[in-house]
Amino acid sequence: MNILVLGGGGREHTLCWKISQSEQCQKLFAAPGNAGTANCAINLPIGVTDFDGIKNAVLEHKIELVIVGPEEPLVLGIHDFFLRDPDLAKVGVIGPQKRAATLEGSKAFAKEFMNRHQIPTAAYAEFTPETIQEGEAFLEQSNPPYVLKADGLAAGKGVLILEDLQEAKKELRQMLLESKFGEASSKVVIEEFLSGIELSCFVLTDGENYVTLPMAKDYKRIGEGDTGLNTGGMGAISPVPFVTEAFEKKIRDRIVKPTIEGLKKDGIPYKGFIFIGLIKVGEDPKVIEYNVRMGDPETEVVLPRVENDLVTLFQAVNEGSLDTVQLEVRKEVAATVMAVSRGYPEAYQKGKIITGLDQDKMIFHAGTLLKENKVITSGGRVLAVTSFGENHNEAVQSSYQTLSKIDFDGIHYRKDIGFDL
Repeated sequence: MNILVLGGGGREHTLCWKISQSEQCQKLFAAPGNAGTANCAINLPIGVTDFDGIKNAVLEHKIELVIVGPEEPLVLGIHDFFLRDPDLAKVGVIGPQKRAATLEGSKAFAKEFMNRHQIPTAAYAEFTPETIQEGEAFLEQSNPPYVLKADGLAAGKGVLILEDLQEAKKELRQMLLESKFGEASSKVVIEEFLSGIELSCFVLTDGENYVTLPMAKDYKRIGEGDTGLNTGGMGAISPVPFVTEAFEKKIRDRIVKPTIEGLKKDGIPYKGFIFIGLIKVGEDPKVIEYNVRMGDPETEVVLPRVENDLVTLFQAVNEGSLDTVQLEVRKEVAATVMAVSRGYPEAYQKGKIITGLDQDKMIFHAGTLLKENKVITSGGRVLAVTSFGENHNEAVQSSYQTLSKIDFDGIHYRKDIGFDL
């Protein structure tokens, strides 16, 4: 079959790399893709929210299956767009419909869903410009640090964790009254700060059945020792050493099952990935957030460990037969290290030539372009290098070895991925 992957980052290159290994994939397309996807797919210059352009490409290239990488087209309703159009209705879409995508599109919606289905999460309250005084009073009654979250999509920047009460009040006013995060902060969720260690759980569901993919832990801060500004992710490791069988059972029984059952009870159809951002508080898991797609850079350690044919898994999702599939996972540890542009996550330069990519290694492109037969940087996060090892140290060191042969002007990566394990 002909398959289209929507998106152009490291997650999408990893998806293309894995899908291209399937004998069931005849032709593979990526829109818009990057210099990495060009090695295993045909790049189409179409934006992920250009639904008409996507429709034309699907019909022109006789595409039968679409995998949606990023959240924006899902929140905007691309799956619904396919279902409504008689020309597209038979095309399989891996990614939930608009209402289900609100789990990521609205923090308040997600919190209400968790409360309704008794899924453990931080205590919270939500506020609008009309209730800002109640919001300030809520902060006064809370203990620091104060957690403020823009309700909508804010490109990963809409969460503030503040120690000072006055600063928290000031930020609340800026978010609600001055549109600090645009439309995303027209409503703000203030929640209890949870202290613990974070991890990511990934579920693939057909709406009835599900498989839990390997868990991962990512490293968000730009600096060593988890210091400095938050980023989209500087590296990841899978499996997570502190996830024992007993802890995994708690995740499954208290969070994964109630999430799938909750969607069914609420009459919300769901075909695709659910990313569950978790925090281990003592010996108990709690949900920080839902995403309605795979994470990045976690995809770069999770998918390489999955031994199944990915197209077979996606077909089972499409047909509602995921209960017939047994997930097979490699035992080795996978570690990915992200190489970023100097200045990221703030201002950075693009257009730097990348060398050292001609290695037979798992090098996934995130922010790259092909220009005059040269691979150049086009984003803050540029490349993710993934390696296997008997343990996380071995896997991380192998990724650093590969990275030592890669260069571009301003290359930066953390030297301590897995330091806390």
